[in-house]
Amino acid sequence: MKAHYLGHVVFYVKDLQRSLAFYRDLLGFQEVGRVFNGTAAALTSGRTHHELLLIQVGDAPGPPAGRRRGLYHIGIKVGDSLEELRAAKKDLDRAGVTIDGMSDHTVSQSLYLRDPDGNEVELYVDTDESVWKNNPGAVLAPIKPLQL
Repeated sequence: MKAHYLGHVVFYVKDLQRSLAFYRDLLGFQEVGRVFNGTAAALTSGRTHHELLLIQVGDAPGPPAGRRRGLYHIGIKVGDSLEELRAAKKDLDRAGVTIDGMSDHTVSQSLYLRDPDGNEVELYVDTDESVWKNNPGAVLAPIKPLQL
C-alpha cells in the first residue's frame, strides 16, 4: 500500500457556527453541505470533495493544553509566496485572531494560531520545491524565526 496524500481532517467542535466563521468565512474553505441533522458541515478548498469535516458536540471537553499524545496541529497551505502569507496575516489581524508564532522551516514559512476550539492551525506557504527535492534533509533544518 502507498498513501497518496492526507485526504481530510475531522474536528469535533463546540459550536458549528463559530467554527464555520473561522474555517469558511475567515480561512476561505467552501461549505459543501451539512449532515447529522445540520450539526456537521463538510468543507473543501476545491482540491477534493472535502478536506475538513466539523461535527458539533457542544460542551464536551476540548483539547488539553500542552504536550500530549494525539493531534498536534493541522497545516493549511494558503498560497505560494511570502506576499500571500503576509496577506493572510493581515486578514487574521483584522479578524482579531492571535498569532502564536511565525516560523521559517526552510522548506516552508508558517503562521501558527488556534481555532475557536483551541486546536492549533498552521497556515503556510512552501518555498521552491527544488529546496527539498535537491536536499530531502532540508525538511529537518533548524527552525528559524520568521519576520513578516
